[in-house]
Amino acid sequence: MRTRVLLACVTSLVLLATGCGSGGDSPQASPSSPPPSAALPPEPTPSPSLAPTKPPLRALPAKLPAGLVRTTGAEGVALTFDDGPDPTWTPKVLDRLKKAGVTATFCVVGKQVRKHPDLLRRIVREGHQLCNHSWNHDLDLARRPVAEIRADLVRTNKEIRRAVPDAEIPFYRQPGGRWTAEVVRVAKKLDMRSLHWTVDPQDWARPTAATIEKRVKRTAKPGAVVLLHDGGGNRAATLAACTKVIAALKRDLGITKLD
Repeated sequence: MRTRVLLACVTSLVLLATGCGSGGDSPQASPSSPPPSAALPPEPTPSPSLAPTKPPLRALPAKLPAGLVRTTGAEGVALTFDDGPDPTWTPKVLDRLKKAGVTATFCVVGKQVRKHPDLLRRIVREGHQLCNHSWNHDLDLARRPVAEIRADLVRTNKEIRRAVPDAEIPFYRQPGGRWTAEVVRVAKKLDMRSLHWTVDPQDWARPTAATIEKRVKRTAKPGAVVLLHDGGGNRAATLAACTKVIAALKRDLGITKLD
């Protein structure tokens, strides 16, 4: 009996040693998972999509370029209002001008004209002049490629004439007064003179009405072009200053249209 048990044990050891349990294959089983990614060939890196690069903005000149209108050419001064038409402030400015019996030049923004064509029609109907003030008040417009400048000014003029088909647009004013010779040339080719200013009370920064009045009275000289705003933000202080500013300028120098 002991001999049989010993024989059975020996037989089992022999079978294991010869690999009978694996069907004659190698005792090392094949791996159950794929090799690590480090062993795989690297994935190709996709090339980045090349977006068209915009040309750099040209530098602003050290001084204002030639060809800017900065005087009325007469004793009287000119009132100009920028950044409208605005549904809150433009009608009230127009009311004050009408009451005083004077006219002004409105430098209008194309997008605002699209929103409020009725206000543009009132400006023209009441005898005021128009000035192109760019499509979206782009402070860097004058530094952009000439084709972009021209497209912007043409688009704005078209919007103005969509509201008033026979509108005269004798002037262009660069937002921020950030002029270049290029924008002056483009405006001239579109039959517009480039309108700057000589009196800037900085009403865009919303000082008090008294401060606006003081700054205008202190700096206005014969032939001055006065910069004010009827759009682009809260113009309550400008509106409050208008009555006294208009009265003082009308009395001391006279208010005239631009030639």
